[in-house]
Amino acid sequence: MMKFAWDNYKQYAWGKNELRPLTRNGHIGNMFGKFLQLGCNIDILYIRVPQFQSWRSGVLHLLHNGEASLFEVNIRYVGGLLSAYYLTGDELFRNKAVELGEKLLPAFNTPTGIPRGVINLGSWGWASAGSSILAEFGTLHLEFVHLTELSKNPVFEEKVMSIRKLLNKIEKPHGLYPNFLSPVSGNWVQHHVSIGGLGDSFYEYLIKSFLMSDKTDVEAKKMYYSALDAIEANLVQKSPGGLTYMAEWRGGILDHKMGHLACFSGGMIGIGADDGVPEKRQHYLDLAAEITHTCHESYTRSTTKLGPEAFRFDSGAEATATRLSDRYYILRPEVIESYMYMWRLTHDPKYRDWGWEAVEALEQHCRVESGFSGIRDVYTMTASHDNMQQSFFLSETLKYLYLLFSDDDLLSLEDWVFNTEAHPLHSDVAGF
Repeated sequence: MMKFAWDNYKQYAWGKNELRPLTRNGHIGNMFGKFLQLGCNIDILYIRVPQFQSWRSGVLHLLHNGEASLFEVNIRYVGGLLSAYYLTGDELFRNKAVELGEKLLPAFNTPTGIPRGVINLGSWGWASAGSSILAEFGTLHLEFVHLTELSKNPVFEEKVMSIRKLLNKIEKPHGLYPNFLSPVSGNWVQHHVSIGGLGDSFYEYLIKSFLMSDKTDVEAKKMYYSALDAIEANLVQKSPGGLTYMAEWRGGILDHKMGHLACFSGGMIGIGADDGVPEKRQHYLDLAAEITHTCHESYTRSTTKLGPEAFRFDSGAEATATRLSDRYYILRPEVIESYMYMWRLTHDPKYRDWGWEAVEALEQHCRVESGFSGIRDVYTMTASHDNMQQSFFLSETLKYLYLLFSDDDLLSLEDWVFNTEAHPLHSDVAGF
């Protein structure tokens, strides 16, 4: 699957950000520049594709003078370059990661130190973009700590620690972190809380910061478990049919919807289970399994056996999309991500069985003549393809599938921490 997807990208869309497999052309989109696919997938190419060295030179073209998302550049490009460096030892990747990281620093020039969401890589200035998003300014810590360690420049770590300091100081409603914060005032803009889009990877980076520090970052650990307890108390629900899910919180009112993006949380809770207080460790592992089971149900209850963008638990619906606008699948990785983590943690064969179900569904409904495409409705067998092979399909979905069926010592969880774009970063950042 990986080779087929990559070969078609290389043949029809080389130098563009993504492949349009039906029309066999490239798509630049709204990221920036070119070679998004190469930046996102440079680590998996090293692992899986013999021609890696011939594409190494593409890294020289990753930088682009234009506006870009701070979050996306960090998780895709900086994360990918760091990962490539740890896998190969090639100084080119380290130097490019640091160079790109330096271009992101002006985004932090705000009254609060909370970065703007959009950075101009040409003028080295930020572009006004309103409120800052929790999942964006809260998903920098892993990469920036690595940048400080590799460059010996403390500024990267100082920037992300200033974010943490502010988050610890401000009041959190019911212990929850809303999704929008003003980078000017340092106050929450809306009281909308979700573990899916807008919030998701902030929580992931708390527990992973602790794990990446050889479990010495006790502040990250405390923040993570406090947040998880608040999520359990306010968002975790049980459906009439016995499915555990995470609702969204809008100013105290629950919206009984769970997004595909929130399905990463099964794996997140799983990898953090063993470091909770002793009396709750099994509880956390059980909760991780329950969330992962619910996300699997969102797949099995669709006609195609692929999950919708969001599914609901109201008006008699359970783990199904009730709105036409939520019925699509764009090759997302989060459910398979949790399968991989739960397999590694428990070795329960059902997770590999579920992963293989996903492989068969992807082959049947998403594979087209020149790549893989998302589909517009998971509840119909007559596929309507969206003509987009997303970059994260290779960098995350297929990578997690590959790891799910690989031996545990391939990118072992004891030695590697995956960033939110599935780029493996060495867990012993100081000792590499």
